[in-house]
Amino acid sequence: MKYNFIIILISLLPSLVYANSNRLTTEPIKVIEPAENVNTSMVELGKKLWFEPRLSRSNIISCNSCHNLAKGGVDNLPSSIGHEWTIGPINSPTVLNAELNIAQFWNGRAHDLQAQASGPIDNPKEMAFTHTLAVETLNSIPEYKSEFKKVFNSNKISIDNVATAIAEFEKTLRTPNSAFDLWLKGDDNALTQTEKDGYELFKTKGCIACHSGALVGGSTYQKMGLIKPYYTKNSDVGRSAVTGKESDKFVFKVPTLRNISLTYPYFHDGAVWSLKEAVMIMADLQTGQTLSDDEANKITAFLTSLTGEHPQVILPQLPPSTDKTPKPIMH
Repeated sequence: MKYNFIIILISLLPSLVYANSNRLTTEPIKVIEPAENVNTSMVELGKKLWFEPRLSRSNIISCNSCHNLAKGGVDNLPSSIGHEWTIGPINSPTVLNAELNIAQFWNGRAHDLQAQASGPIDNPKEMAFTHTLAVETLNSIPEYKSEFKKVFNSNKISIDNVATAIAEFEKTLRTPNSAFDLWLKGDDNALTQTEKDGYELFKTKGCIACHSGALVGGSTYQKMGLIKPYYTKNSDVGRSAVTGKESDKFVFKVPTLRNISLTYPYFHDGAVWSLKEAVMIMADLQTGQTLSDDEANKITAFLTSLTGEHPQVILPQLPPSTDKTPKPIMH
């Protein structure tokens, strides 16, 4: 009898292994893969520019100020703080895995990372510089001139090349090997039963309709307050600012849920600090369903399993200024 049981168990193993590995193709959420085919020299230049505060009017603000790589690629503020303590108009989205988004910014006004990267530099509410002065700053520093020439094979530094280098660095900011991804790849022990139950609820409650793919979001636009209106003091009108269409009012890019437990506060207005509360609000506003406390806890547990391995970024040594480098302006 024992021998027959072992034979049956062995005969079932191939189908069990296939069922587990088959999640990669059958599940609506896909695995985050590490970055590939990046230009390493350009990445190193882009990393310096990412942490370079001299691209701001005050010489204080860098890309990392609002998209802190030590804090999930965000600043954990309702709205970012810009030049002269100006409070920005919207919550800072995470830069982690950002290359995989359908577009950049909440309203999708930048079609890719390169188009996005130069925007904050000359935004008066953010870095408050000009593209001309940013290029002048880099040109005044011999080490930057030499590195730009090496990477772009040109003696000319342009704002487009600045954005290209920053974007190339951003491409490396992937977060693979989350517990959920390991489960997708066939490791049954990667998730707790509570997390598995939460994932099933996430699908059956309809969350998966917008939050799918590798980013668990980021691939579509949706109205905030689809079933019930969302009341907020934030004045951002969403995608209608880009398209001019009334129907796009309060329509935003669906945010990624990767690393969501790290990227609080939530929503475009940063109004909610608790992930569980955000889950319950979204179920109500977007699907018209009231979650029980147990259901909300389980879905929240599943969402925490989407936190991946963060890129190990070594802070670069920035080259010193020269007498020709524009001085900081604090007002």
